[in-house]
Amino acid sequence: MALISCRDVTMTYENTVALRDLTFTVESGDYLCVLGENGSGKSTLIKGLLGLKAPARGTIAFGDGLRRNEIGYLPQQTQIQREFPACVSEVVLSGCLNRGGLPFYTRADRARAAEVLEKLELSGLARRSYRELSGGQQQRVLLARALCATHKLLLLDEPVSGLDPVASAHMYELLARLNREEGITIIMVSHDVHGALESANRILHLHTKMLYFGPAEDYFRTELGRRFLGDERHE
Repeated sequence: MALISCRDVTMTYENTVALRDLTFTVESGDYLCVLGENGSGKSTLIKGLLGLKAPARGTIAFGDGLRRNEIGYLPQQTQIQREFPACVSEVVLSGCLNRGGLPFYTRADRARAAEVLEKLELSGLARRSYRELSGGQQQRVLLARALCATHKLLLLDEPVSGLDPVASAHMYELLARLNREEGITIIMVSHDVHGALESANRILHLHTKMLYFGPAEDYFRTELGRRFLGDERHE
């Protein structure tokens, strides 16, 4: 059974259709990149997957025992969040609250946070203030926080936005390793087509409706893919 199945999903805001007749599946171990211009429905899809907005029609179903509170979510970071006054270990540990639903941390939670800090090469920063870190370091901390909530699925919204090329490459390497070695399924919304396609095995291209869903290696053989790549180069 697929990890996520969207069937004939239509989502609206008042009288405006944000997504129409969307049907696709995500299998365990997939690395899916969601592409599209601003206003194409990418953010609406994220809200649907997180259960923050219900479809007007159609269904979003989970398989393989996945529950919504087991989705590790990395949203776009705001300026206020960049100034959050906490140490790295506290930020990472807070990711366990979503998974457990308890207002306190267990010994297993602390062990999981320590494991994730080491896995993402952050152990040496554990006692540092989050707001004193570079943008790339902060994003790795937020990835670690998301990873504390899940062993199955990471949902990432523009994870390299605002990062320099070195930090972006490092982020992509970490995500590829988590997908390849840990078997974690990844759904990533991105405008960085080239970087995203380095590791993605599936592409979903939206423009209110689904314009493409299929293998990444086939995407740029389509007229849509070639045009989108050309638009990116033009910008």
